[in-house]
Amino acid sequence: MKKYIKGFYDYRFLLSELVKRGIRLKYRRSYLGIVWSLIEPLMTTAVLVVVFGALFDRANDPTFATYIMAGRLVYTFFQNGTKGASKAIRGNAGMIKKIYVPKYLYPLSNVLFNFIIFLISLIVLVPVLIISRLTPSLRLWKLIPGIILLLILTIGVGMILSVLDVFFRDIEYLWNVLLMIIMYLSAIFYPIERIKKHHLMWLLHLNPLYCIINLFRGGLMKYGNPLWEYAYPFVFGVICFIVGFIAMKKKQDEFILHL
Repeated sequence: MKKYIKGFYDYRFLLSELVKRGIRLKYRRSYLGIVWSLIEPLMTTAVLVVVFGALFDRANDPTFATYIMAGRLVYTFFQNGTKGASKAIRGNAGMIKKIYVPKYLYPLSNVLFNFIIFLISLIVLVPVLIISRLTPSLRLWKLIPGIILLLILTIGVGMILSVLDVFFRDIEYLWNVLLMIIMYLSAIFYPIERIKKHHLMWLLHLNPLYCIINLFRGGLMKYGNPLWEYAYPFVFGVICFIVGFIAMKKKQDEFILHL
C-alpha cells in the first residue's frame, strides 16, 4: 500500500493531466461543454417524473423529483465511472507500450474525471429541492459518507473490471448487462414502498448501490437510515477496492502481452 501511495504522489501531475484529458474528450465538439452535466440530469429527471409519476400515482407528490434525481445522479456516476475504467487499459494501450507508469492511474483517472462531473451535477439538486418543497437540514451530512462510499465502490469495481477487460474482452458486454440489472435493483425510478413487502426485496438489500442511494435520499428527504446501510456498502466497497488494487499489482506486468 505504501508503494501505491508513493506512486500516487510521484505521478500526481500525470494523474491530473489524465483527468483533464478525460473531461476535454467527453465534451469535445460540444457547444455547451460541461454545462451538459447540469442540463442532462434535469431533462432526464423531468421525463422520468412525468412517466413514472403517472405510472405509480406519484404525479402530485412534489418530493418524487428529488427521489428520482438522487437515484439518477448516483447510478449515472457509478455507470460512467465503471464503464470508463473497464476500458481504460486498452484505451491507453499506445501509451502503455511506450512508457512505464503505474497502470492503475488509467482506470483511476477515468473514475476521477467522472467523479468531478458528478460533483458538479449535484448543483442541480438545489432547484429540484425547491420544486419538491424540501428545505435543507442537518440531515444533509449524510451526503458526505454517501459520496465517499460511492467513490470507494466505483474505484474498486472499476479497477477489477479494468484488469479483467485486458484478458477477457467480453467483460465490456457482460458488464453492460449487469449494469441494467443493477439499475432495476437500485429502485431509481419506482417507489420503494411498492415492493417493500415483496419476496424479492432481499435482492435490493444485497445491492450496495441501493444502500448508497438510500443514504442520499435520507439526507435530502429527511428520513432515517439504519446502520447497516452505512456498514454494508462500506465493507463491500473496501473489499472491492483492496481486491482491485491487488489484482492490478499482480497482473499489470502481463498487460502488454495482451494489448
